[in-house]
Amino acid sequence: MGFADLLDEVGGFGRYQWIHVTLISLPGLLMASQNLLNNFVSGVPTHYCSIPANHSLNNLSHLHQVTCQYVNPQWQLLVANSSTNVSHLETEDCIDGWTFEQSDFLWRLVCSLRPLKQMIQTIYMGGVLTGAIVYGSLSDRFGRRSVLIWSYLQLAVLGCSSALSPTYSVYCIFRFLSGMAVSGVIINGVSLKVEWIPTKTRTVVGTLSSFFFTFGQMVLAGLAYWLRDWRKLQMVVSAPLFLFFTYSWWYSESARWLVLNRRSEDALKSLHRVARINGKSEMIEKITVEVLHSHMNKEIESAHSTFTVFDLLRTPGMRRISICLMAVWFSTSFAYYGLAMDLQKFGVSIYLMQIIFGAVDIPAKLFALGILSYLGRRVSQAVCLFFSATIIFANIFVPTDMQTLRTTLACLGKAFTSASFTTVYLYTGELYPTVIRQTGMGFVSTMARIGSMAAPAVLILDEVLPALPSLVYGGSAVLAGCFACFLPETLNVPLPDTVEDPPSLAVFMCISMSTQCVCLKRNRMKFTLFLFLPSYFKFHCLQIHIQN
Repeated sequence: MGFADLLDEVGGFGRYQWIHVTLISLPGLLMASQNLLNNFVSGVPTHYCSIPANHSLNNLSHLHQVTCQYVNPQWQLLVANSSTNVSHLETEDCIDGWTFEQSDFLWRLVCSLRPLKQMIQTIYMGGVLTGAIVYGSLSDRFGRRSVLIWSYLQLAVLGCSSALSPTYSVYCIFRFLSGMAVSGVIINGVSLKVEWIPTKTRTVVGTLSSFFFTFGQMVLAGLAYWLRDWRKLQMVVSAPLFLFFTYSWWYSESARWLVLNRRSEDALKSLHRVARINGKSEMIEKITVEVLHSHMNKEIESAHSTFTVFDLLRTPGMRRISICLMAVWFSTSFAYYGLAMDLQKFGVSIYLMQIIFGAVDIPAKLFALGILSYLGRRVSQAVCLFFSATIIFANIFVPTDMQTLRTTLACLGKAFTSASFTTVYLYTGELYPTVIRQTGMGFVSTMARIGSMAAPAVLILDEVLPALPSLVYGGSAVLAGCFACFLPETLNVPLPDTVEDPPSLAVFMCISMSTQCVCLKRNRMKFTLFLFLPSYFKFHCLQIHIQN
């Protein structure tokens, strides 16, 4: 008997859950806009060096394509129709300034100022990282609902303030604080949804609600194309948060969290409210404080202790889960934002590329839904990471002039990283126990924020070796896929409520002296390594079986 049984008694996934999940998922439309806004705010505008007033425009019209001034004179460029390769020549800021075509971008970050473009995104992701740490701990102390409501208000106010920023520095400060709020919205929204959903519907609900983020990417492209003004765009993607703040007072606090924090009367009121909305009014009289305690006796006993982030590493089971999830979160975010945050490199309209990158998430998440339901969380997570790494590596060998193929592979890679994101959000909520779930979500998602901060910086490495960023992104995905294989399976497993009962994992080893190994037990992940030993002059087979 546990809290999951009480949820079934008050209607399972009924009318309340439908409304609850929909209202919490709606802000996801704008979370995508906040995360990817930098593509449309601080891109590199079309520009070229201004021609001095004492020079003839007709004689130098063929030099209009010079975007930065060369350090050393390049007399060969004075020849009309010159075909000289100038990509490797050292440049500096234009002495006479630049001429810009009409630009929709916020700051004219060209030549020596170009690195500041990625700096905005790094600062924003630093705010998301800080928010994951701060709001993850605060929600375990003050509740998911309270912190979520505050995050809506903070993002609404600071997002609109960003649109009024007079300088680059002020804008960066507002974006940092907005990033903190985004993190509070995401991690508390996920937990508040998971803790009110029955076990058997978590996969479908978790995957389908992630489509709001997918559609949000396409909405961002449409708004940016329509508005063509960074201040208006910033305001439009932030102002609706005031609406979300207004209706968020309707949410019910997690009954699990209330019971574990000695607020059983409030938890009982929430359960009665859910039963009434779900049309199970007859259960109101049957569910009492005593019944509630009898279902959650084990969890209540464990809740007498105070938990901190160190408890995530205290027991062997929790330590393994936390370390593996840190690797998965980091690599997923690292590869995702590495592909999604530099749309200009594809040589296609950034508005079109944003729509395409958003659209590929739809089949990717449907794919994730299928394998999550039939193969389980662990296999799904590993498959998504390995596939994304394979595609990223494949793109290294495609010539730069085959832009269509490179763009197609980049879209496929982004699709699998998106599916990995969908999986890890659901997976993490199922792996951590209720008493420390938000602290755990905040802790491991900090690695995602570090990954998203590092991703723009890695893009700079293409000046050293064009293939280097792809090697780094793909290599991290392979490593994370290996870590994912050592996570326990949670498909159709009730949510753990205590630190002592996380999903278990057993590892078995067998060594066969033959060239073939056979595993007769089901529900196991099997890894086979063929080791050539010269002393025997034949292959030896080592199998590692991982089973719940």
